[in-house]
Amino acid sequence: MVALFRILFFLPIVVVVCLIGILICVVRPFHRNNTYTVSKLLSSMAPLFGIKLLVRVPQDLTNTPKVIIGNHQNNFDLVTISGGVTPGVVSIGKKSLKWVPIFGQLYWLSGNILIDRKNKSRAAGTINQTADKMDKKNLSIWMFPEGTRSRGRGLLPFKTGAFHTAIQAQVPIIPIVLSSTGHFSLNRWNNGYAIVEHLPEIDTSSIDKSGIRDLAEQARQAMSDKIEQLDAEVAQLNAKK
Repeated sequence: MVALFRILFFLPIVVVVCLIGILICVVRPFHRNNTYTVSKLLSSMAPLFGIKLLVRVPQDLTNTPKVIIGNHQNNFDLVTISGGVTPGVVSIGKKSLKWVPIFGQLYWLSGNILIDRKNKSRAAGTINQTADKMDKKNLSIWMFPEGTRSRGRGLLPFKTGAFHTAIQAQVPIIPIVLSSTGHFSLNRWNNGYAIVEHLPEIDTSSIDKSGIRDLAEQARQAMSDKIEQLDAEVAQLNAKK
């Protein structure tokens, strides 16, 4: 019954918020802060899904270009880890997202970078183009190195695209993690707390392509440790309520 109520009453609100976001993006298409603005709109809706969201990410984190990496769990990411997006951040997504009704148009107009993942040679060229855009437009790039939603399976192995991009652009990497949300459900009034927090930046200036796999594993281990720490804190917060 709770899930049905949310579908009937809350999801239309999500659609309206997305339409508002599209209007903002139409006024200033592809602006460097569109993704930030839309992300704040989406994360503000976390309470509608019974989520108490705590965000510990400073707004000046991306005053200069960075590669942001986050853990990708499920559809609740739209209203949870989105709270960790800071000014000047765009993401890289599948080209096919452009055709998803409402959300796809919002994603495109927000200035996010769309790539053809089926065309490996073109996707590789996109790394160079992305690095160039980061430099010229003072952009930071948000990527999910797992490459897909983990759906309760823990932190999946990392692909290396984000790390190639950081080295090509000669910028540091900043992990931003979200506590585990695999137990969240549309059918539950109170899903409890979720915490978004950033980790110290990882310097890439002394790393070349031969060290990318080690770099990815270093970042993954740091994120895994932080998620475990945040999960323990969430358990304590939920126990107090």
